[in-house]
Amino acid sequence: MFSNFLIGLREGLEASLVVCILIAYLVKTGNRNRLLPIWVGVSIAVVVSLAFGAGLEFGSQEMTFKAQEALGGSLSIVSVGLVTWMVFWMRRTARHLKKELHGKLDAALAMGTGALVATALLAVGREGLETSLFVWRAVHAADDGWHPMIGALLGIATAVVLGWLFYRGALKINLAKFFTWTGGMLVVVAAGVLAYGVHDLQEAEFLGGLQNRAFDISATIPPDSWYGTLLKGTFNFQPDPTVLQVTVWALYLIPTLALFLAPVGFGRSVGATDQKAQKADEKPEADSAGDGARGSDSAEHDGERVRDGARRAGSRSGSDEV
Repeated sequence: MFSNFLIGLREGLEASLVVCILIAYLVKTGNRNRLLPIWVGVSIAVVVSLAFGAGLEFGSQEMTFKAQEALGGSLSIVSVGLVTWMVFWMRRTARHLKKELHGKLDAALAMGTGALVATALLAVGREGLETSLFVWRAVHAADDGWHPMIGALLGIATAVVLGWLFYRGALKINLAKFFTWTGGMLVVVAAGVLAYGVHDLQEAEFLGGLQNRAFDISATIPPDSWYGTLLKGTFNFQPDPTVLQVTVWALYLIPTLALFLAPVGFGRSVGATDQKAQKADEKPEADSAGDGARGSDSAEHDGERVRDGARRAGSRSGSDEV
């Protein structure tokens, strides 16, 4: 339930922030009368997201067991890819999100009502589709009735309230830290969903190794115990995973989490430091070369002045003799 609450909170807050930015910009620029298309676009995005989730749920019920497992495993991989892209995208563009949305909204205002609807629809719809897919996959992976769905709805409701408080100026938090912490936790959750998706594909006989267990601690952590249920619902923990599941889980989690937690622009900052150091090393050489050139020029000018003085002195002495 917690993992789905986290998904709903994270995705819902992103959508809420987008809506708040759009509305605030229209109000501040004197376009309050253009708010209706924004709300129409948001409403369409919500309906499309719910319809997508319902289609996944009811469409899969008519399939055979192997087909359901193949679909679930495939969608697990897709949802993990989307969530991974989302957390890295937000980490990279969060500081420029407001400026980017303002630019898109200016263009939409110039194009008319339909463009405003499309701007809100695309901005919110992407978050809604990702949420529907990931929550649907997490609900089936947890196998805990309606509790995961309730957790996701509570997360979305919390995100809506937080978005409203942000808009009213009643709440201020460090969004960079918030998205870093929630993004890191989502990477851990996504690793569990990926491992469960691999297990589904093994049960569908798309992948082998179903009987090759990495370990079995079912006696220590029974799946039907409260802590076993908590671990499964939160991290998709399985007490008897296959070797392939553990391998895929580790290959995804370790490098992805390391890259996500690395400082933004780490590679660029190192390169810039090296370039600055190189320029600093080259500068004294250039200065010394310049000083040498200036010294050489000065010597040449002094020599010319001496020769000119000697010629003038010789001319004066010759004229005196005459």
